[in-house]
Amino acid sequence: MPESTHTRQNTPQFDLVVIGAGAAGMMCAAVAGQRGKRVLMIDHASRLAEKIRISGGGRCNFTNLHTSHQNFLSENPHFCKSALSRYTPQDFLSLIKRYHIAFHEKHKGQLFCDESAEDIIRMLKSECDAGQVQWRMPCAVSEVARVDQGFRVITNAGIVDTAQLVIATGGLSIPKIGATDFAYRIAKQFELKLVAPRPALVPLTFDSAAWAAFIPLAGISLEVDIEAVAASGDKKKPVVFREDLLFTHRGLSGPAVLQVSSFWQDGQAIRINLLPELDVAQTLIEAKTSTKKNLANFLTAYLPARLVDGLLLAHDFQGDQKIADMPDKRLRLLGEKLNRWELVPNGSEAYRKAEVTRGGIDTRELSQQTMMATRVPGLYFIGEAVDVTGWLGGFNFQWAWASGFAAGSAV
Repeated sequence: MPESTHTRQNTPQFDLVVIGAGAAGMMCAAVAGQRGKRVLMIDHASRLAEKIRISGGGRCNFTNLHTSHQNFLSENPHFCKSALSRYTPQDFLSLIKRYHIAFHEKHKGQLFCDESAEDIIRMLKSECDAGQVQWRMPCAVSEVARVDQGFRVITNAGIVDTAQLVIATGGLSIPKIGATDFAYRIAKQFELKLVAPRPALVPLTFDSAAWAAFIPLAGISLEVDIEAVAASGDKKKPVVFREDLLFTHRGLSGPAVLQVSSFWQDGQAIRINLLPELDVAQTLIEAKTSTKKNLANFLTAYLPARLVDGLLLAHDFQGDQKIADMPDKRLRLLGEKLNRWELVPNGSEAYRKAEVTRGGIDTRELSQQTMMATRVPGLYFIGEAVDVTGWLGGFNFQWAWASGFAAGSAV
């Protein structure tokens, strides 16, 4: 039955509805609102921007000074170039400084708030207020439909019509703070392709029996080089990260493992260099003529004693054996275990501990300039919902700002 003019006139009308009040969504709404657009922000959560709030240990690693397209993973690695070039870390820093938010560089270009991630949330809310953005929160969306040249959004707080619609509801990571598959369902509804989502920036786990020897090492942390072992015939050079590794009761974590987890595939090995500045085999062989120490005592000059004891036991070496009495072949084998330790995870801690979701809306469905779905005019996807995943270290927030700015400037 045709919709009556009376009903149409009584439905709130907006230039733009943004679903998802996280980093990307608020950036988009603020930019569009300050351009004079009538904007409505909808989010199902009762608390604003929970993922920002818990990020960076509560201090929000809000960008990285060294951001480039090479810090992102996507089936189309060039897609992110346009948005990143038009809204840079320096642009976000200008906004931060305007609000007098104190910040510091931790290392490797990673910028954190001095005080609290709440500073970022308040800033983004203020930017939305400056654009007279309207809010419905908490508010659940039950249906999105094409109406005339725009969209109808049906919620538990009523129906709204909008000329343009931005989906900024993120991925599947950390469901306990409200993550859902809403963006993927909307994409499927409009017959847009998806790149299969999976957890990223996530701790890796191992078979309990195989890991039993390493359980006593839980809590030990050290700086390592780590990479996902390239598949046979893969001509791409593996990315090697130098970061801190953390042993856990179930496997490995810490920045090193979070980084490599985004590259790791089921059944693939990871390779860890526990002493990246030292050729262990060569050092041990040379020590045969210069020391009377046993193996364990010698290695504790380079590694924590508890780690040395655990690794030697796990790799079937006797810590009390004199280095001078050991064959070169055994010392080379130990060097290999410490400089090129390969092990195969059986999985990860999944979305419950994943910082982001890899995959999502296929970028080949979107305009790299505007983030609009090329086959569904007026429908946009931004932030983590899209198949653009940053490395650990502030890159994913920079993608949120950049993609949100791109869509907010285009609507």
